[in-house]
Amino acid sequence: MKTEYDAHIEAATLALQIARQQIADEIKNYPTPVAGCDLQYNVLLSKRMQVTRALHAMSSEVFVPTPRTLVAGGGVESR
Repeated sequence: MKTEYDAHIEAATLALQIARQQIADEIKNYPTPVAGCDLQYNVLLSKRMQVTRALHAMSSEVFVPTPRTLVAGGGVESR
């Protein structure tokens, strides 16, 4: 069952994928030569990493500790 927030998460993921492609296009079409101190190019690289990390976070499973399973990969504690 798809919820309203699932639609928002899908929209956010799609927006990040579009942003990543736009940044990649800008980097690809950036005029050469690129000096190591080229601030605008470095900002593009930084933004690319930021978007990549956000996409990774959106697709990663998140461990939520509970009283029965306190650590990721831990067995269920029985009492």
